[in-house]
Amino acid sequence: MSITREQVLDCLKEIKDPSGKDIVEAGLVRALNVDGDAVRFVMEVASPEPYLPIKAEAEEKLAALGAAKVSIVMTAHSKPAAPPDLKPNRKPEPTGPEKIPGIDRIIAVASGKGGVGKSTVAANLACALAAEGRRVGMLDADVYGPSQPRMLGVSGRPQSPDGKLILPLRNYGVTMMSIGLMTNDDQAVVWRGPMLMGALQQMLSQVQWGALDVLIVDLPPGTGDVQMTLAQKAHLDGAIVVSTPQDVALLDARKGIDMFNQMKTPIIGMIENMSTHICSNCGFEEHVFGHGGVVAEAEKLGVPLLAEIPLHLDIRLASDGGAPIVVSKPDSAQAQAFRKVAKSLVAAGKA
Repeated sequence: MSITREQVLDCLKEIKDPSGKDIVEAGLVRALNVDGDAVRFVMEVASPEPYLPIKAEAEEKLAALGAAKVSIVMTAHSKPAAPPDLKPNRKPEPTGPEKIPGIDRIIAVASGKGGVGKSTVAANLACALAAEGRRVGMLDADVYGPSQPRMLGVSGRPQSPDGKLILPLRNYGVTMMSIGLMTNDDQAVVWRGPMLMGALQQMLSQVQWGALDVLIVDLPPGTGDVQMTLAQKAHLDGAIVVSTPQDVALLDARKGIDMFNQMKTPIIGMIENMSTHICSNCGFEEHVFGHGGVVAEAEKLGVPLLAEIPLHLDIRLASDGGAPIVVSKPDSAQAQAFRKVAKSLVAAGKA
């Protein structure tokens, strides 16, 4: 006995679901197929168990209608599949400055303008801290004018055995990395901001620094991309601002300090470089760049004055010769000025 599709639908409309609607109106009957006396359809339900009596009732009514074969398949609604994680092992992007593994503290040595001896101060401070028994690293972030390889007497190309980590070079107890080690001495670095930032991040995170008590970062002068990237990507424990006593240098030093304040980086103190000059022949003391400007500025800003470094030929000769004054003439008054800063930083727990 053949039955029609309309007869089957009318029969199923007599069956109510738990909401009180008939199962056809409720949309539970899907893929209905009527072939002679065989009826097949799918019941899409949230959970099969509550609908088992409804399925049994449908089978009974369709059999009474004349269906010799009834096949009802119950399927549960499935939640949409979540999109596949194409990079399941990818770490979440950092949302702020992060500590660099193995490095306890990071100190930035900065200046508002160039020519005030910032890199000379950074090199001597690094060597002085190493002489105090600290494990010291030096990151030369002055990308356009990298001078630390020359000052620290380091040459050669850094190696990368695995193509991922870069092995830094080392001298005078200081582990050092600089873009200057990857370029020729007379080769200009002609890079835009994104390239600078990428190079700095690579030197921070892809150099095998090892275990360091302190990493000194020799920043370029000014308040540009490198300074901002460093403060945003790495957790800076403090900054030392170098300036000469003259008013023009102090104007820019104030801007440097304001930059660090905006980026929530503590100011460890200021260093007055080229503070005074003593004639090697007659002993006359002359303040070539003025006197007391950095002292007054430090008092005004409420930051410590860490040292007054004299203008002396030996400091320049030592740096140009690849052995900072702290290394080449450790007992000199000039070297002791840097050693005093290192001792104070260690005693204060800053380095």
